[in-house]
Amino acid sequence: MNMNGRKYDNSETVSFNAEEIRRENIREVLKHVETALNERGYNAINQLAGYLISSDPAYISSHNNARSIIQSVERHEIIEELVRFYLEGQK
Repeated sequence: MNMNGRKYDNSETVSFNAEEIRRENIREVLKHVETALNERGYNAINQLAGYLISSDPAYISSHNNARSIIQSVERHEIIEELVRFYLEGQK
């Protein structure tokens, strides 16, 4: 069975979308970091913006490993995803 609870049909080719997986990973990283920052009482938007603008990881708390996790994704990829999300949401 697949994740949707349906049986696999071995006669069909399954499509692998690396771009969607990358984008979902970025979303999960941002949500994790947001939660960690909020738990520590920080304004997550301000802290993330500071990190993205300056590249200084000190803007991100080490709480729940958030600093290491956000550094696992290239800053430019996070910025690209944020711009894509904003512009596609404006349609």
